[in-house]
Amino acid sequence: MKSFNYKEYRRIIFFTGAGMSAESGIPTYRGKGGIWNEYNWEDFACQSAFDLNPEKVLEFHELRRIEALKCSPHPGYHLIRKIEKEKSNTYIITQNIDGMHQRADSKNVLELHGSLWRMRCQNESLILEDKLTGSYSKKKCQCGFWLRPDIIWFQDMLNDNIVSLANNLINKSDLFISIGTSAVVWPAAGFPKLAKKSGAFCIEINPEETDLSYIYNKTIRMRASEGLNTLFSLGS
Repeated sequence: MKSFNYKEYRRIIFFTGAGMSAESGIPTYRGKGGIWNEYNWEDFACQSAFDLNPEKVLEFHELRRIEALKCSPHPGYHLIRKIEKEKSNTYIITQNIDGMHQRADSKNVLELHGSLWRMRCQNESLILEDKLTGSYSKKKCQCGFWLRPDIIWFQDMLNDNIVSLANNLINKSDLFISIGTSAVVWPAAGFPKLAKKSGAFCIEINPEETDLSYIYNKTIRMRASEGLNTLFSLGS
């Protein structure tokens, strides 16, 4: 495949999902081998479970943090970072909460579903960084309320400001690259269609065909790192 010339484009969006993380060894949540086949999300990943037993929920998420720290960003993450350094108008919109893009030193990362590495006080509406250790540095706010992970749980609503920003970035993009996501859950399911409608050249990197594959101008049936390297041929 001839190397794709991304330098011709003004604003690039990388839209990443579970397949991007899975290649680094991060457990997925749905499908074969997914976390929610082993655990009931009603016990660990919703506000009612947290209200009932915050310590149990926090211990579960500490285990998720520990597992994430056992993994390292694969070459695809570093390739995206290389493009980001060369093209200032490059943005990453991710459905993942593991912080792997940031660990690869990417800067322009928009996290649709929050982050394992932040905590939130619902009493004071505070967001607190709690970075890159398995155990939380603290589990209660100074006000005395339990801190909850700043992630979108089942039955939570996405942050309207984050979704609006994602829509604005995509609406102004002229190159949209979807990696490792089937994008079947809204509002993410609407992003490829929005990009195409806005005139962006759309590329899908995914080993399997998805329900939205017909949207894309170009499809690459490979894993994330292999597909990115095949597309851009940037080398090390």
